[in-house]
Amino acid sequence: MTMTSQFYPEYDDNAAYGGNGYEGNDYGPIGAATPMYRPAVTAFGGGHGLAASLRAMRRITDRITAVVTVADNGGSSGRLREEFDCLPPGDLRQALAALCADDFVGRTWAQVMQSRFRGDGPLAGHAIGNLLIAGLWQELDDPVAGLDMVGQLLGTRGRVLPMSLMPLDITAEVVGLDPNRPDEMYSLTGQSTIAKTSAEVIEVPL
Repeated sequence: MTMTSQFYPEYDDNAAYGGNGYEGNDYGPIGAATPMYRPAVTAFGGGHGLAASLRAMRRITDRITAVVTVADNGGSSGRLREEFDCLPPGDLRQALAALCADDFVGRTWAQVMQSRFRGDGPLAGHAIGNLLIAGLWQELDDPVAGLDMVGQLLGTRGRVLPMSLMPLDITAEVVGLDPNRPDEMYSLTGQSTIAKTSAEVIEVPL
């Protein structure tokens, strides 16, 4: 199998195995990851949970594809999403940082991507990585190509893709929002609003 994009180098499974024509299972005889048998992993999610999983998986294989949620509407991501009508970059940034190598260069890039501007100016609270990603999206007009280019810059062990090419909104059905009507159900929209509500979440429709 071969994967290509404008900025992502061609990945050839056969070449990855030394060009020996191996076409069998990606796992070794006992299921262990070895230079010859590296599992191909696709991970879905977002936030700190996905990032922790990716940090663990990159120690086993570099054949990782992270498919990341694009529903965040708070903080730095929410501000960029609203101002530039782009995907929220925060969860994508965390996934890219998690796939950086363990050497000095990789650790430094991961710290830079996660670092936030301090103070009370217009950049305060923005993650440097969010601005880098949003800037490349604006320049290339292609979210996937932009993420691939950031991945090449960081030397990530794997690929990060958005779950959708359009920003999504989460909706939750909750009860207990109004103390005078504790059993009445309300609909809340937006990840940041739902995360802060004191009401009981009954359902999150898909």
